[in-house]
Amino acid sequence: EVQLVESGGGLVQPGGSLRLSCATSGFTLSRYAMTWVRQAPGMGLEWVSYIHSGGKDIYYADSVKGRFTASKDDAKNTVYLEMNSLKSEDTAVYYCARGSDPMDYWGKGTRVTVSS
Repeated sequence: EVQLVESGGGLVQPGGSLRLSCATSGFTLSRYAMTWVRQAPGMGLEWVSYIHSGGKDIYYADSVKGRFTASKDDAKNTVYLEMNSLKSEDTAVYYCARGSDPMDYWGKGTRVTVSS
């Protein structure tokens, strides 16, 4: 059974940092691209980052480029999203998903709140 479980969210002040994790199971992570998506309160889904299966080709939304870093550790079956210089507009539920087009499995998300 494919499972994706996000963790690491929480409340952080503007300018702060958080590292999100996405623990995967039920499939071989090294064979799949992974995507981070977020949903701000009252808003639609926003694509955040894409990591190719090899882990070296990584793309970011303009809104997070230079502040967020995505990575994956195939040995630990885990995908990460390092978030720095957080802004209030980064407040959202963050989801990891397997694949890109389509994203066929999703986690339940972890909430990030950026507020003073």
